[in-house]
Amino acid sequence: MVLGKVRALAVCFDTLNENNLPVFSGGELVSGRVLVDVTGDVRVRSLDVTARGVAKVRWTESRNAGANTAYTQNYTEEVEYLHHRDCLIGEDRDEDGVDEGVTLLHAGLHEFAFSFHLPQMALATSFEGKHGSVRYWVKAELQRPWMLPVKVKKEFIVFEHIDINTPLLLAPQAGSKEKTLCCWFCASGPISLSAKIARKGYTPGDSIQIFAEVENCSSRVVVPKAALYQTQTFFAKGKGKEIQQLVSNLRGESLAQGKSQSWEGKLLKIPPVSPSILDCPIIRVEYALVVYVDIPGGLNLSLSLPLVIGTIPLHAAASRTSSISSHGSASSWGGVPERPEAPPSYSELAFSEAHRRHCLRGGDECHEHEAAPLLAYISEFRYLPPPLYAEVDPYPDPAEACSVLEARTLDTCPSR
Repeated sequence: MVLGKVRALAVCFDTLNENNLPVFSGGELVSGRVLVDVTGDVRVRSLDVTARGVAKVRWTESRNAGANTAYTQNYTEEVEYLHHRDCLIGEDRDEDGVDEGVTLLHAGLHEFAFSFHLPQMALATSFEGKHGSVRYWVKAELQRPWMLPVKVKKEFIVFEHIDINTPLLLAPQAGSKEKTLCCWFCASGPISLSAKIARKGYTPGDSIQIFAEVENCSSRVVVPKAALYQTQTFFAKGKGKEIQQLVSNLRGESLAQGKSQSWEGKLLKIPPVSPSILDCPIIRVEYALVVYVDIPGGLNLSLSLPLVIGTIPLHAAASRTSSISSHGSASSWGGVPERPEAPPSYSELAFSEAHRRHCLRGGDECHEHEAAPLLAYISEFRYLPPPLYAEVDPYPDPAEACSVLEARTLDTCPSR
């Protein structure tokens, strides 16, 4: 009998996102199929599927002594998040019994389904860095008697969701700094910087509204700037390795001596970047918005505001809360409380009396307001004054009002 050959071995996932990528989160079901295409009859001992998820860190440091390298130190560390194994054909058996339990696959395409649940624990988000990575994959291995195994590996993506709609990530971030330039015995005036943003949490594609004030009392021409940085930190054998990358930046106008500049919500867009990784013990990915003053010939005056890049975007209600908390915040820096504003007047928020009468009678303008969100009605009626007390109906029926008016007129007219 002439045995066939394995033409192809492949792994396919059942669930793909809009970009045709297998993306999952902790606790979700991962399912798929192993495809085996053979040209003739093939004897198979086993077909195993192994799913793994590993965070791995590795870098090398060398110490030099003169012209020669004294020694080289390798730093490696690994954390396993997932390990699952299924046997789709055959069973685990001893290597000596190579002819026991052999399965014969006939010519053609064969499909074998597999499925498993990701752990409910917090998983590290898939990541590729300079000194480390977080990877998840499914590997299929086809074992045949007296032949080398056929293997294939297919990676999938895991996102550990970060919801930015939490009080901690919706809190405003602010700070202020001042610096005086000195040159020998000559000192110039100070340079002051204050900056504030509406919240700490953002998602890729959002724009950061930056409120900043810069005052230049020095003798140099300075330039206010802002930049978004990603910091990758890798840990192994009690030592850390840090890589910082520029993600996005913007530039203000140059400031001469005695000039000042205000940013009233200057926008810095966040490009597609990896979410923050905060729970992995050997890899951390963090972000910070750095608002700084570029000083020629001196150290820059900088202010760092930490950020968290999440995966669940801002909800509408949280967006309104965030905008209200940041409204008018350009005049308050460094945690100094703002002067409380006077409460709104009824004339600004309440309906006018004519408008209320018109609504009670079913005017067209009232029907237009019915299409507005319900929350708008709640905020409008919240500040309405209490109704005026009267024993007489303030909105009588027109016909009934006319008869009452005629009766009063007859009573007050002098008799002839």
